[in-house]
Amino acid sequence: MSERAAPFYCPYCGDEDLRPSEEGHGAWECASCNRAFRLSFLGLLAKGLRHDSVDEGGTAI
Repeated sequence: MSERAAPFYCPYCGDEDLRPSEEGHGAWECASCNRAFRLSFLGLLAKGLRHDSVDEGGTAI
């Protein structure tokens, strides 16, 4: 098991005053804008799959 990945800034206000939340793994709180958010790992992309080869629905073209 690896250590948790820490965000460098809030995705809402851009401030760096973040703390882990008590809501569980991947949950963070921003002291600046008073928002809470969760980070999660979605998975690995297939080798050779590029972002420009995926349509708006997430289906490979």
